[in-house]
Amino acid sequence: MQVLAGKYRGKHLQSSTSPRVRPTARRLRETLFEILGAHVEGARVLDLCAGSGAIGIEALSRGASHATFIDRSRRMCMFIRRNLEICGVPDEQAEIVESDCISFLKNSLRERRRAWDIIFLDPPYSADYIPVLTRLSSSRIINRAGGVLVAEHERSLQLPEDVGQLRRFYTVSQGESCLSFYASV
Repeated sequence: MQVLAGKYRGKHLQSSTSPRVRPTARRLRETLFEILGAHVEGARVLDLCAGSGAIGIEALSRGASHATFIDRSRRMCMFIRRNLEICGVPDEQAEIVESDCISFLKNSLRERRRAWDIIFLDPPYSADYIPVLTRLSSSRIINRAGGVLVAEHERSLQLPEDVGQLRRFYTVSQGESCLSFYASV
């Protein structure tokens, strides 16, 4: 797996070989960033269930100002740290938090963190997406002025069109995977 474009283009990223880990396919990553386009430049990115960190690192490579990586696995957080080192990402541009999504979001609200411009959610396909989507929709986690949430999920899973303050505005499928794009209403 490697960074596709930008200043870290061609850097090879490490990931777990466990069958339980499902990195976002190259073509799906290409599609994601084609859709996001110039919105990535200068954005604050939150990569939930980050795995290897490939999505957040790709965003940094394409000009995002900061990426926060969340994963509940200590092992995956070590992969993220290593991949940031491989790419030479400055420490002030990245933060890694070992936590589950719900706990992180609760703490973020309590700490009154700044909102993110782009949030990428990629839990295991067997996970229940609704609690995380609901938590995101009822908070100030997403920047209300143009903020986007992208959820990667199985094509067979139909995510709701509306969740609280979020409305799905676009969906794209490739193979067995699907990206659902949400914005604040």
